[in-house]
Amino acid sequence: MEEALNLLEQKEWRIIDQSQSGRFVSALHSFGMDDTLCASVGAGLSPATARSWVHDRTIVLGIQDTKLPFINAGVQFLQQQGYDCIVRNSGGLAVVLDEGVLNITLVLQETEKGIDINRGYDAMWFLVKEMFADFPVEIEAKEITKSYCPGSYDLSIGDQKFAGISQRRLRKGVAVQIYLCVNGSGSERAQIIQEFYRISKEDEKTKFTYPDIDPTVMASLAELLQTEFTIEDVMLRFLQTLKKHSGTLHSGQLTVTEAPMFENYFDRVVDRNEKNHEQEIIWVQATPE
Repeated sequence: MEEALNLLEQKEWRIIDQSQSGRFVSALHSFGMDDTLCASVGAGLSPATARSWVHDRTIVLGIQDTKLPFINAGVQFLQQQGYDCIVRNSGGLAVVLDEGVLNITLVLQETEKGIDINRGYDAMWFLVKEMFADFPVEIEAKEITKSYCPGSYDLSIGDQKFAGISQRRLRKGVAVQIYLCVNGSGSERAQIIQEFYRISKEDEKTKFTYPDIDPTVMASLAELLQTEFTIEDVMLRFLQTLKKHSGTLHSGQLTVTEAPMFENYFDRVVDRNEKNHEQEIIWVQATPE
Protein backbone atom coordinates (compact mmCIF):
# COMPACT_ATOMS: atom_id res chain seq x y z
CA MET A 1 0.00 0.00 0.00
CA GLU A 2 2.77 2.44 0.93
CA GLU A 3 4.47 2.13 -2.47
CA ALA A 4 1.19 2.83 -4.25
CA LEU A 5 0.44 5.82 -2.03
CA ASN A 6 3.91 7.19 -2.73
CA LEU A 7 2.84 7.71 -6.36
CA LEU A 8 0.29 10.23 -5.13
CA GLU A 9 2.93 12.07 -3.07
CA GLN A 10 4.13 14.63 -5.60
CA LYS A 11 5.81 17.96 -4.94
CA GLU A 12 3.55 19.47 -7.57
CA TRP A 13 0.26 18.38 -9.16
CA ARG A 14 -1.00 20.30 -12.18
CA ILE A 15 -4.79 20.06 -12.55
CA ILE A 16 -6.42 20.22 -15.99
CA ASP A 17 -10.16 20.27 -15.36
CA GLN A 18 -12.23 19.52 -18.46
CA SER A 19 -15.28 18.21 -16.62
CA GLN A 20 -17.31 21.03 -18.16
CA SER A 21 -15.56 21.91 -21.43
CA GLY A 22 -15.16 18.25 -22.43
CA ARG A 23 -18.90 17.95 -22.97
CA PHE A 24 -18.63 20.06 -26.10
CA VAL A 25 -15.90 18.08 -27.90
CA SER A 26 -15.46 14.51 -29.09
CA ALA A 27 -14.08 11.95 -26.65
CA LEU A 28 -11.27 11.49 -29.19
CA HIS A 29 -10.01 14.78 -27.78
CA SER A 30 -9.43 13.15 -24.39
CA PHE A 31 -7.39 10.26 -25.72
CA GLY A 32 -5.24 12.74 -27.65
CA MET A 33 -4.84 14.79 -24.47
CA ASP A 34 -3.74 11.82 -22.38
CA ASP A 35 -1.18 10.75 -24.99
CA THR A 36 0.16 14.31 -25.08
CA LEU A 37 0.45 14.46 -21.29
CA CYS A 38 2.14 11.04 -21.19
CA ALA A 39 4.80 12.25 -23.61
CA SER A 40 5.26 15.61 -21.88
CA VAL A 41 5.32 14.35 -18.28
CA GLY A 42 7.37 11.32 -19.29
CA ALA A 43 10.01 13.60 -20.83
CA GLY A 44 10.12 15.77 -17.72
CA LEU A 45 8.69 18.79 -19.56
CA SER A 46 5.74 19.06 -17.19
CA PRO A 47 4.97 18.08 -13.59
CA ALA A 48 2.70 15.23 -12.59
CA THR A 49 -0.71 16.07 -14.02
CA ALA A 50 -4.24 15.11 -13.04
CA ARG A 51 -6.92 15.62 -15.67
CA SER A 52 -10.67 15.35 -15.18
CA TRP A 53 -13.05 14.99 -18.10
CA VAL A 54 -16.71 14.40 -18.91
CA HIS A 55 -18.15 13.72 -22.37
CA ASP A 56 -21.70 13.68 -23.59
CA ARG A 57 -23.38 10.39 -24.67
CA THR A 58 -20.45 8.40 -26.08
CA ILE A 59 -19.71 4.69 -26.28
CA VAL A 60 -15.98 4.00 -26.20
CA LEU A 61 -15.26 0.66 -27.84
CA GLY A 62 -12.18 -1.51 -27.46
CA ILE A 63 -10.20 -3.00 -30.34
CA GLN A 64 -11.75 -6.42 -29.71
CA ASP A 65 -15.22 -4.92 -30.04
CA THR A 66 -14.49 -3.92 -33.64
CA LYS A 67 -14.03 -7.62 -34.45
CA LEU A 68 -17.59 -8.57 -33.51
CA PRO A 69 -19.27 -10.37 -36.45
CA PHE A 70 -22.16 -7.89 -36.72
CA ILE A 71 -20.41 -4.77 -35.38
CA ASN A 72 -22.01 -2.56 -38.03
CA ALA A 73 -25.50 -3.39 -36.79
CA GLY A 74 -24.39 -2.87 -33.19
CA VAL A 75 -22.94 0.57 -33.92
CA GLN A 76 -26.08 1.58 -35.79
CA PHE A 77 -28.12 0.58 -32.72
CA LEU A 78 -25.95 2.79 -30.50
CA GLN A 79 -26.31 5.70 -32.90
CA GLN A 80 -30.08 5.27 -32.91
CA GLN A 81 -29.97 5.61 -29.13
CA GLY A 82 -28.19 8.94 -29.54
CA TYR A 83 -24.62 7.83 -28.80
CA ASP A 84 -21.40 8.79 -30.55
CA CYS A 85 -18.98 5.86 -30.99
CA ILE A 86 -15.18 5.85 -30.91
CA VAL A 87 -12.44 3.25 -30.41
CA ARG A 88 -9.98 3.74 -27.54
CA ASN A 89 -6.23 3.51 -28.01
CA SER A 90 -5.73 1.58 -24.76
CA GLY A 91 -6.99 -1.82 -23.68
CA GLY A 92 -10.45 -2.86 -22.59
CA LEU A 93 -13.94 -3.25 -24.02
CA ALA A 94 -17.01 -1.06 -24.47
CA VAL A 95 -17.85 1.53 -21.78
CA VAL A 96 -20.45 4.29 -21.50
CA LEU A 97 -19.63 7.97 -21.11
CA ASP A 98 -22.29 10.56 -20.40
CA GLU A 99 -22.91 13.63 -18.26
CA GLY A 100 -23.09 11.47 -15.11
CA VAL A 101 -19.71 9.77 -15.61
CA LEU A 102 -16.55 11.48 -14.34
CA ASN A 103 -13.23 10.39 -15.81
CA ILE A 104 -9.95 11.08 -14.02
CA THR A 105 -6.46 10.55 -15.41
CA LEU A 106 -3.31 10.66 -13.29
CA VAL A 107 -0.20 11.16 -15.45
CA LEU A 108 3.16 10.31 -13.88
CA GLN A 109 6.75 10.07 -15.02
CA GLU A 110 8.16 6.56 -15.07
CA THR A 111 11.53 6.81 -13.39
CA GLU A 112 14.50 4.50 -13.89
CA LYS A 113 13.04 2.15 -11.29
CA GLY A 114 9.77 2.07 -13.22
CA ILE A 115 6.17 1.98 -12.05
CA ASP A 116 4.81 -1.53 -11.68
CA ILE A 117 1.43 -1.83 -13.39
CA ASN A 118 -0.37 -2.97 -10.23
CA ARG A 119 1.16 -0.09 -8.29
CA GLY A 120 -0.50 2.34 -10.68
CA TYR A 121 -3.85 0.62 -10.31
CA ASP A 122 -3.52 0.52 -6.52
CA ALA A 123 -2.74 4.24 -6.37
CA MET A 124 -6.01 5.08 -8.12
CA TRP A 125 -7.95 2.60 -5.97
CA PHE A 126 -6.56 4.07 -2.74
CA LEU A 127 -7.30 7.58 -3.99
CA VAL A 128 -10.97 6.71 -4.59
CA LYS A 129 -11.24 4.95 -1.22
CA GLU A 130 -9.90 8.07 0.49
CA MET A 131 -12.31 10.30 -1.47
CA PHE A 132 -15.26 8.45 0.05
CA ALA A 133 -13.78 7.50 3.43
CA ASP A 134 -16.61 9.29 5.25
CA PHE A 135 -19.08 6.61 4.12
CA PRO A 136 -19.26 3.33 6.11
CA VAL A 137 -18.72 1.11 3.07
CA GLU A 138 -15.93 -1.04 1.68
CA ILE A 139 -14.74 -0.18 -1.81
CA GLU A 140 -13.28 -3.36 -3.29
CA ALA A 141 -11.01 -3.83 -6.29
CA LYS A 142 -11.89 -7.10 -8.02
CA GLU A 143 -13.35 -8.29 -11.28
CA ILE A 144 -17.13 -8.02 -11.61
CA THR A 145 -17.42 -10.61 -14.35
CA LYS A 146 -20.91 -9.72 -15.58
CA SER A 147 -20.25 -5.99 -15.84
CA TYR A 148 -19.30 -4.24 -19.05
CA CYS A 149 -15.53 -3.99 -19.59
CA PRO A 150 -14.74 -6.34 -16.68
CA GLY A 151 -11.25 -6.27 -15.19
CA SER A 152 -9.34 -7.19 -12.05
CA TYR A 153 -9.47 -3.56 -10.87
CA ASP A 154 -13.19 -2.97 -11.16
CA LEU A 155 -14.24 -0.89 -8.15
CA SER A 156 -17.41 -2.05 -6.42
CA ILE A 157 -19.49 -1.73 -3.28
CA GLY A 158 -21.45 -4.81 -2.28
CA ASP A 159 -20.49 -6.50 -5.57
CA GLN A 160 -22.00 -3.69 -7.63
CA LYS A 161 -19.50 -2.00 -9.92
CA PHE A 162 -19.33 1.78 -10.19
CA ALA A 163 -15.87 2.30 -11.73
CA GLY A 164 -13.20 0.75 -13.92
CA ILE A 165 -9.48 1.51 -14.11
CA SER A 166 -7.16 1.29 -17.11
CA GLN A 167 -3.60 2.36 -17.93
CA ARG A 168 -1.83 3.89 -20.89
CA ARG A 169 1.97 3.94 -21.11
CA LEU A 170 3.81 6.08 -23.63
CA ARG A 171 7.33 7.54 -23.81
CA LYS A 172 8.14 7.04 -20.10
CA GLY A 173 4.78 8.51 -19.13
CA VAL A 174 2.12 6.52 -17.30
CA ALA A 175 -1.55 7.52 -17.48
CA VAL A 176 -3.80 5.79 -14.94
CA GLN A 177 -7.39 6.36 -16.03
CA ILE A 178 -10.65 5.74 -14.18
CA TYR A 179 -14.29 6.25 -15.06
CA LEU A 180 -16.59 6.87 -12.10
CA CYS A 181 -20.33 6.45 -12.56
CA VAL A 182 -21.31 9.35 -10.31
CA ASN A 183 -25.06 9.56 -10.83
CA GLY A 184 -27.81 8.22 -13.04
CA SER A 185 -28.65 4.54 -13.45
CA GLY A 186 -25.76 2.10 -13.64
CA SER A 187 -28.06 -0.71 -14.75
CA GLU A 188 -29.54 1.36 -17.60
CA ARG A 189 -26.04 2.06 -18.90
CA ALA A 190 -25.30 -1.65 -18.70
CA GLN A 191 -28.50 -2.48 -20.61
CA ILE A 192 -27.28 -0.37 -23.54
CA ILE A 193 -24.02 -2.32 -23.74
CA GLN A 194 -25.83 -5.63 -23.18
CA GLU A 195 -28.05 -4.95 -26.19
CA PHE A 196 -25.05 -3.79 -28.25
CA TYR A 197 -23.35 -7.15 -27.72
CA ARG A 198 -26.55 -9.08 -28.40
CA ILE A 199 -26.97 -7.34 -31.77
CA SER A 200 -23.25 -7.34 -32.67
CA LYS A 201 -22.63 -10.99 -31.82
CA GLU A 202 -26.00 -12.73 -32.25
CA ASP A 203 -25.41 -16.49 -31.94
CA GLU A 204 -22.05 -16.54 -33.74
CA LYS A 205 -19.10 -18.26 -32.09
CA THR A 206 -16.13 -15.95 -31.60
CA LYS A 207 -12.51 -16.59 -30.65
CA PHE A 208 -12.68 -13.79 -28.09
CA THR A 209 -15.04 -14.15 -25.13
CA TYR A 210 -17.25 -11.08 -24.82
CA PRO A 211 -18.89 -10.24 -21.49
CA ASP A 212 -22.25 -11.79 -20.60
CA ILE A 213 -23.66 -8.66 -18.99
CA ASP A 214 -26.04 -8.64 -16.05
CA PRO A 215 -27.23 -5.02 -15.63
CA THR A 216 -28.03 -5.56 -11.92
CA VAL A 217 -24.31 -5.77 -11.04
CA MET A 218 -23.71 -2.14 -12.04
CA ALA A 219 -24.73 1.02 -10.20
CA SER A 220 -23.73 4.64 -9.72
CA LEU A 221 -22.19 6.13 -6.59
CA ALA A 222 -25.39 8.10 -6.02
CA GLU A 223 -27.36 4.84 -6.00
CA LEU A 224 -24.88 2.92 -3.86
CA LEU A 225 -24.29 5.64 -1.27
CA GLN A 226 -27.86 6.99 -1.41
CA THR A 227 -26.54 10.50 -1.89
CA GLU A 228 -27.44 13.01 -4.61
CA PHE A 229 -23.92 13.40 -5.94
CA THR A 230 -23.14 15.77 -8.78
CA ILE A 231 -19.98 15.78 -10.89
CA GLU A 232 -18.96 18.95 -9.04
CA ASP A 233 -19.38 17.22 -5.66
CA VAL A 234 -17.04 14.41 -6.64
CA MET A 235 -14.57 16.81 -8.27
CA LEU A 236 -14.31 18.68 -4.94
CA ARG A 237 -13.65 15.43 -3.09
CA PHE A 238 -10.99 14.53 -5.66
CA LEU A 239 -9.20 17.87 -5.37
CA GLN A 240 -9.33 17.89 -1.57
CA THR A 241 -7.93 14.37 -1.41
CA LEU A 242 -5.16 15.01 -3.94
CA LYS A 243 -4.20 18.18 -2.06
CA LYS A 244 -3.36 16.04 0.98
CA HIS A 245 -0.70 14.31 -1.13
CA SER A 246 0.73 17.38 -2.84
CA GLY A 247 3.20 20.06 -2.00
CA THR A 248 1.51 22.34 -4.54
CA LEU A 249 -1.78 21.94 -6.35
CA HIS A 250 -2.45 24.37 -9.19
CA SER A 251 -4.75 24.70 -12.18
CA GLY A 252 -3.27 24.70 -15.66
CA GLN A 253 -3.73 23.97 -19.34
CA LEU A 254 -1.47 22.69 -22.11
CA THR A 255 1.78 24.62 -22.35
CA VAL A 256 3.10 26.21 -25.54
CA THR A 257 5.28 23.11 -25.93
CA GLU A 258 2.41 20.70 -25.41
CA ALA A 259 -0.09 22.41 -27.75
CA PRO A 260 1.60 21.30 -31.01
CA MET A 261 2.19 17.86 -29.48
CA PHE A 262 -1.55 17.59 -28.90
CA GLU A 263 -2.31 18.34 -32.54
CA ASN A 264 -0.05 15.46 -33.54
CA TYR A 265 -1.45 12.95 -31.05
CA PHE A 266 -5.04 13.98 -31.73
CA ASP A 267 -4.51 13.43 -35.46
CA ARG A 268 -3.19 9.95 -34.70
CA VAL A 269 -6.26 9.09 -32.64
CA VAL A 270 -8.57 10.33 -35.40
CA ASP A 271 -6.63 8.37 -38.04
CA ARG A 272 -6.96 5.16 -36.02
CA ASN A 273 -10.70 5.63 -35.82
CA GLU A 274 -11.03 6.43 -39.51
CA LYS A 275 -9.32 3.13 -40.37
CA ASN A 276 -12.48 1.43 -39.17
CA HIS A 277 -14.11 2.61 -42.39
CA GLU A 278 -12.05 -0.08 -44.08
CA GLN A 279 -14.10 -2.60 -42.12
CA GLU A 280 -17.29 -0.88 -43.38
CA ILE A 281 -18.19 0.22 -39.87
CA ILE A 282 -20.42 3.28 -39.89
CA TRP A 283 -19.23 5.85 -37.34
CA VAL A 284 -20.58 9.14 -36.16
CA GLN A 285 -17.77 11.51 -37.01
CA ALA A 286 -17.21 14.12 -34.32
CA THR A 287 -14.82 17.01 -34.82
CA PRO A 288 -13.17 19.10 -32.10
CA GLU A 289 -14.15 22.71 -31.63
